[in-house]
Amino acid sequence: MSTQYDLIVIGSGPGGYVTAIRATQLGMKTAIVERDALGGICLNWGCIPTKALLRSAEVLYVAKHAKDFGLKIDKADFDLDAVVKRSRGVASQLSNGVKFLMKKNKIDVIEGTARLEKGAPAPKVIVKGKDGKDSAHQAKHVILATGARARDIPQAGLVADGKLVWTYREAMTPDVMPKRLLVIGSGAIGIEFASFYNELGADVTVVEVMDRILPVEDEEISKFAEKEFKKQGLKIVSGAQVANLKAGKSTVTAEITDKSGKKETQEFDRAILAVGIVGNVENLGLEALGVKVEKTHVTVDGFGRTGVPGLYAIGDLTGPPWLAHKASHEGVVCVEGIMGKNHAEPFDNSNIPGCTYSHPQVASVGLTEKAAKEKGYDVKVGRFPFIGNGKAIALGAPDGMVKTIFDKKTGELLGAHMIGAEVTELIQGYVIARQGELTEQDLAHTIFPHPTLSEMMHEAVLDAEGRVLHV
Repeated sequence: MSTQYDLIVIGSGPGGYVTAIRATQLGMKTAIVERDALGGICLNWGCIPTKALLRSAEVLYVAKHAKDFGLKIDKADFDLDAVVKRSRGVASQLSNGVKFLMKKNKIDVIEGTARLEKGAPAPKVIVKGKDGKDSAHQAKHVILATGARARDIPQAGLVADGKLVWTYREAMTPDVMPKRLLVIGSGAIGIEFASFYNELGADVTVVEVMDRILPVEDEEISKFAEKEFKKQGLKIVSGAQVANLKAGKSTVTAEITDKSGKKETQEFDRAILAVGIVGNVENLGLEALGVKVEKTHVTVDGFGRTGVPGLYAIGDLTGPPWLAHKASHEGVVCVEGIMGKNHAEPFDNSNIPGCTYSHPQVASVGLTEKAAKEKGYDVKVGRFPFIGNGKAIALGAPDGMVKTIFDKKTGELLGAHMIGAEVTELIQGYVIARQGELTEQDLAHTIFPHPTLSEMMHEAVLDAEGRVLHV
């Protein structure tokens, strides 16, 4: 048996590596197991490199509209290989940063693929190294942070082949710039790729099975987003299904059935599957240990406990929302719970911000207006448009909206929803307000700096009180 650890973390994404660092801060001898690159999907194939791609598209957009700012740029164009190279460089830099953090915090990195066997006081961790040999490791506690992957729907013919039908991985490293692109699914991943390729000149069609795009967002924000995306040239087909997705020699054909039942076969150069994700639960030995798995996700309580002594799970593996910051926070709560530190409270999903880095950006926290009403709240709603904000106009970004939802009885901020420039940065203000249980009056009496986009957050609160100032 190899070294005895206090904790072994399986998976080095944002959930895994943050958990490992917090564990060492609390005095635990810790190891982390990773079968691929440190940083997991988020740093290498998800959150970070996609934002690098979207930043390139954003700069291109500004360059194309240089005349609006009194500037002269003869021809704004892009080099696809260079755009991808920059994105991969950013990912590599951050993965190396995680290596440094592991070394700094004296965390042992075990390279290979892990599986679990019965053991005490926690399951034994068997790691198959790149040389094909197994090594056995024992710890007092084991935390699963194996994440998730893109979902296929074989029964509907929606299966990625990595060549003509892409997942997010292939979409981040395209071999060609598709002239006609089909994006199946309009959650954050689908919309971000649709926005990126549309800005680079592709003819993009987005198909969503639900009755509106970005279906987890507030309905008013979804409608605003659809209007903006269509203005940019995106084709959006909601309440529709894609079937019989077939890859030929160089193109893909798809049968699209709209909400009226009309079927139409269309041809595309490439298709991106963005129809959800499934947890990485296979080949870990969970069944033999008696771990409860529902719809590819491990069932846990508010402290990440699986019900198997010494075994915990966090992050995408445990279900939605599938967000890096959720995974990191879950990991901290889990390890602090193990150590009995900081009076750890169970993890609460209700205050997790969601962000979509499209153009325009979308961000939200808490309940939508519909959800608040369904829960029985008597709500007050405030709204403020970007066109009423001086900084937004100066930035050349006057299209957007901030929406706040309050409990009329108590003044509690039930939810906040935004669309427009930099709202993924602004949303944290409302997250802090909810975490600190600030009321409508607290926010109304807060001074926001001028000129900033954040002033719209204040105005949306004032509007809920019927005393908005600048519209």
